[in-house]
Amino acid sequence: MPAPVTVVIPTLNAAGSLPACLEALMEGVHSGLIRDLIVSDAGSTDQTLRIAEDVGALVLKGEPSRGGQLRRGCAQADGEWLLILHADTVLQQGWAESVSAHLPSNAPAAFRLAFRAHGFAQAWVAGWANLRSSLFGLPYGDQGLLVPRDVYLAAGGYPDQPLMEDVALVRALPRIEILGSRAFTSAERYEQAGWFRRGARNLWTLLRYFLGVDPRVLARGYRR
Repeated sequence: MPAPVTVVIPTLNAAGSLPACLEALMEGVHSGLIRDLIVSDAGSTDQTLRIAEDVGALVLKGEPSRGGQLRRGCAQADGEWLLILHADTVLQQGWAESVSAHLPSNAPAAFRLAFRAHGFAQAWVAGWANLRSSLFGLPYGDQGLLVPRDVYLAAGGYPDQPLMEDVALVRALPRIEILGSRAFTSAERYEQAGWFRRGARNLWTLLRYFLGVDPRVLARGYRR
């Protein structure tokens, strides 16, 4: 029986973070969980493509737009399940066992959010994100997404938009379950902007998206 999971990772100049992400995935390879890996790139000029090719990933190239990158990547997947991860996400040791136990449910799932940082602020931001995910079934892309491929296709897949592509898809899927394992993501943007300021900005961006603001407009503000 072939391994069930195709991993899809969108990248853009991710050479500094991608190796740790890939290293954490190895337990899924050794346990027979991961079938293949797709890296959907948006024009990297660093060593991202070489790193991806060295581990045998199928590398796709296209225009910058995380929604578009993920849509292209998922369209090439052969696995019965999709595991979508950001390049700066590192899954907690033991994640493969958690995912394997979840597969019979056939329900979409995400990991609990954690940051590669320590302190009250990071614990507060992660705690709020996990509470929101549990109560409303609205995880962010930083938490990864595990979804049956047929359920993903029935929901219409990722929209080709530069921001909030994760929220758009999650709202079209059945309710997301939250796994016990954690997904550790980079704290760099929070540390640069300030933890509470960045958290409030993300919440304000989400609210504006729900109110109908064009994701392209939101993306320009997000980058600034």
